[in-house]
Amino acid sequence: MTSPPEPRTDAATLVDQRRAWTTLVITGLIIGTAFIAIYVGLQRDPEPSRLPIAVVSEQLANNAQAGFGNTVAVTEVASVADGRAMVRHGDAVAVLGAPSPTTLTLEYAGASGFSESGAARQLAAGLATKTGATVQENDIVPLATYDSRGLSAFYVVFGVTLSSFVLAQGLTAAAAKVRLRHRLYAMGGFAVAIGVIAATVAGPVYGSLTAPFPLLALSLILLSAASAFTTKALGAWLGPAGIALAVLTLTTIGNATSGATIGVDLLPQWAQAISGKLPPGAAVRAVNNFGYFSGAHTVAPLAVLTTWFLAGLGFVLLRQRTARRRPLTAEAGR
Repeated sequence: MTSPPEPRTDAATLVDQRRAWTTLVITGLIIGTAFIAIYVGLQRDPEPSRLPIAVVSEQLANNAQAGFGNTVAVTEVASVADGRAMVRHGDAVAVLGAPSPTTLTLEYAGASGFSESGAARQLAAGLATKTGATVQENDIVPLATYDSRGLSAFYVVFGVTLSSFVLAQGLTAAAAKVRLRHRLYAMGGFAVAIGVIAATVAGPVYGSLTAPFPLLALSLILLSAASAFTTKALGAWLGPAGIALAVLTLTTIGNATSGATIGVDLLPQWAQAISGKLPPGAAVRAVNNFGYFSGAHTVAPLAVLTTWFLAGLGFVLLRQRTARRRPLTAEAGR
């Protein structure tokens, strides 16, 4: 038997096919270039900008401000104990004192990250060199024993964000086969599951994150929900372009500027401005503040994560409602 002839492909179909694969290639190149440019660019030569340091006595505060300039935000305190309280509360990276004309003391929070605590130590060493003094250092808020480089928060946050994005992307592609409420249930259930699993592995199992387990799990659950529902909303409204935008916003820019690899005070101004407003940056703040700084300043990051989650859910439901109204409007216009 002779097989039937293959259907002819017209010019318009060829153009559509070419546009489909070229769009994917270009999108991939844009995402890859942005990922490399942002991550590598931020690592090139980070410099502190208004690094918060508490300084004991007016004279030392004036000397420090004159010597450090805009690299440091000096807060004058009455005693080392007052400055130490600021450090342990997350309001300052270090407290600088001068118990004698030839000695400077620097008590710092290693938990603020190597970049920020390292910058404080370098600045103190520079000031000591100018005055001919020696520096006595003490890490009063050290990193967890099993987080020697202070990168566990970054990897946990990145992993939760990425897995939640992948789930939302897959569910968006399967929209024709999976009902909306089942997609929403899947993302909500996944957020709880991945949050608990990540908190268990990084917390009790490995001992890398020291936040109390319920608070650590809550932070990561909200991060997953924020990432997944935001991706779903962008995909529902903008299609493939929305998925690409989610990659750029959440997994690329969000994680690069989170402050987990490079301290927030060493980021350029544009990165500082958006760091805590994106889900990864908010999650890093919540995890670290719960773990090292007695839960100080955690209301804002939890509110940011909740807002992204609820906004994503709201836009998904709104898209569904507008899609249902469209056929009725078309029928009425006939």
